[in-house]
Amino acid sequence: MHMQSRFRSDRRLTVRMTVTMFLLGLLYVVFVGALIVLLKSWVLVVVIIAAMFVAQFWFSDRIAMFAMRGRVVEREEYPELHAVVDRLCALADMPKPVVAVSEMDMPNAFATGRSPEHAVVCVTTGLLRRLEPAELEGVLAHELSHVAHKDVAVITIASFLGVIAGLIVRFAFYSQLFGGGRRDQNTAMVFAAVMGVSAAVYALSFLLIRALSRYRELAADRAAALLTGRPSALASALTKVSGDIAKIPTKDLRTAQAFNAFYFTPATGKEPGIERLFSTHPSLEQRLDQLGRISAELGEAATPGKA
Repeated sequence: MHMQSRFRSDRRLTVRMTVTMFLLGLLYVVFVGALIVLLKSWVLVVVIIAAMFVAQFWFSDRIAMFAMRGRVVEREEYPELHAVVDRLCALADMPKPVVAVSEMDMPNAFATGRSPEHAVVCVTTGLLRRLEPAELEGVLAHELSHVAHKDVAVITIASFLGVIAGLIVRFAFYSQLFGGGRRDQNTAMVFAAVMGVSAAVYALSFLLIRALSRYRELAADRAAALLTGRPSALASALTKVSGDIAKIPTKDLRTAQAFNAFYFTPATGKEPGIERLFSTHPSLEQRLDQLGRISAELGEAATPGKA
């Protein structure tokens, strides 16, 4: 069993992950309890939710890869990409994940998988085309630190509750829409209650996941900058990628937005205003400020620019 990588461990990230999982677990128990009371069949509720949980946990990497058109690539096809991942994994003393490439012009990267031993790191062709070798190394170190810190698995599990609640709201809404007239008042009230509970659970889990997600991005930036010793290269990659994503038409980003929590930088196309509370990532300015401070601590020659 591979225990600890050389990525700087982050106690504050661990505490936040533990608290989020505890609160989500509590929410999960309340949610299942409410559904059992409302639907009067605990076997049905438990079986459906357990089956979906197992499916999401075991197949999350395949689901993300399928949605983002990622495919596994061997060393012969992408030797430079494999070389960078090999070097970083050796430096971090961690198992090498499966390497994948997505044929998309949107410059981005993501890591997924239930554990460091079952992880995938995927980059888009748009990212490979735009970044210098040092910038690519910074982005990959950021993604590998998500794997090493195990926050990929936590986000996957945490998203599950929101996914279930969201599906129930959608299902209840459509069945009311298409079959509402034939129902008695009692069934309608149960439906309304299930929808209400599900909507509340979805909203709470949404906010909890967003708060954890913003922190884990800063933690990954910090760990990547310290591992490579080149915060300015990561800052340069961030500036370049965020600027280019902002130029992509919103309609082309829609598919990608469902997976924002997994990405290196969000597919929003604009900097957040009031929606910062709901954002999966900290603002670009916040990320660059942190990298600037690390650069100064390390005494790096070139500090990250904001141009």
